[in-house]
Amino acid sequence: MGDAFIYIGSFILALGILIAVHEYGHFWVARKLGVKVLRFSIGFGKPLLSRKSRDGETEYVLAAIPLGGYVKMLDEREGEVAEEELDRAFNNKPVLSRIAVVLAGPIANFIFAIFALSIMYFSGIPGYKPILGDIKVDSIAGQAGFRNGDLVLQVQRKDVASWQETRMALLDVALDQKWIEVKVQDAQGNQAIRTLNLNGSGNPVDNQDFMGEIGLDLWRPPAVLGEVTPGGPADQAGLKAGDRVISVNGEPMNYWLDWVNIVREHHDQLLQVEIDRQGELLLFNLTPGSKQKDEKKIGFVDVRMPQSYWEKMSVEIRYGPIEALGAGIGKTWDMSVLMLRVMGKIVTGDASLRNISGPVTIAQYAGDSASRGLMSFLSFLALISISLGVLNLLPIPILDGGHLMYYLVELVKGSPVSEQTQSVGQQIGIMILLALMILAFYNDFMRLLN
Repeated sequence: MGDAFIYIGSFILALGILIAVHEYGHFWVARKLGVKVLRFSIGFGKPLLSRKSRDGETEYVLAAIPLGGYVKMLDEREGEVAEEELDRAFNNKPVLSRIAVVLAGPIANFIFAIFALSIMYFSGIPGYKPILGDIKVDSIAGQAGFRNGDLVLQVQRKDVASWQETRMALLDVALDQKWIEVKVQDAQGNQAIRTLNLNGSGNPVDNQDFMGEIGLDLWRPPAVLGEVTPGGPADQAGLKAGDRVISVNGEPMNYWLDWVNIVREHHDQLLQVEIDRQGELLLFNLTPGSKQKDEKKIGFVDVRMPQSYWEKMSVEIRYGPIEALGAGIGKTWDMSVLMLRVMGKIVTGDASLRNISGPVTIAQYAGDSASRGLMSFLSFLALISISLGVLNLLPIPILDGGHLMYYLVELVKGSPVSEQTQSVGQQIGIMILLALMILAFYNDFMRLLN
């Protein structure tokens, strides 16, 4: 129940922030260009909170359904306008002014994403170095010559500093190319170019385990104990620093995370732990203590991963103010282009419609990111803000991109698109959005079932 509240609360907070940003873009530019704004609403439906601006012109509303928002402007097409205010009506403004108002919403979303990402790069983004492990000889990566311990330096001549950057760079290239050059540094310090041949591999957009199919996996530390707290459950059982955990209750422990997970799931339960101590196999009976508030006590057995493993894997990407801003702009551009390319794959049938996600999936990501801290939540907000900006620029009637399409036609032909054409377009746009919503909800439902 607690997780549900976190998911729902984070989802509503994220939507509220991003909708406010988007609509404020429209609102601010409209006011600057002399358009009278009648209402600024976050949400649809019945108003929960409402107040008037000091000049009495604009009503600010927080409504009951937090799935969107709108800026209602003075417009002769929506009601009678007093003669003295005709010059403040949106429909009477020059076409370039109307284009500016329409573009302002998506642009505000991109600016917010740049701002959020710049803060992250300035504050420092923690991550894992792209050190490879568990390379299978018969995999695509194995056949390309990748080996355990390789450090990825570049993907298609683009520098990468973390595992996340490596994954995104590989996905970006794999959308259009089947041969990918990867520069690595092996465990001995030698650098080499290795080429991945993706012919025969699945579509990277549809494959949730794209890296696994290629055969690339992040190096994971073995289950070797570091510090053992004197007097704790591990010490009382006879475990020592440097012991390598081979199995627990007969289940192999290949990696440190395997050991952490099984202990966390069995606190206050007796476990039979097989240990390799300098080549000698030993068995111990361990009862992990009750769950502690001190999360530094990994798995509640008072043992820690050796510090050398953290030093080997951890990396923090941090820039100065100017460099952070440039990185934020570059990341926003790259993500926007990547989203458009993925959408293009879906439209042409080269990618599955199952990639379209709805509010349930977004709420899960919102809750997960919020639980991991502010930087993670900022990253989520930036991603969704970019998505909103890109989506609203699509030339679908009823979206900002649809209105922009009408105004561009008006620029070319010298007169507005007829109201009948706009009405038909609006109906088509509503049908398209309704179909997308139904598909998104269906995909969410199927993910929950699976």
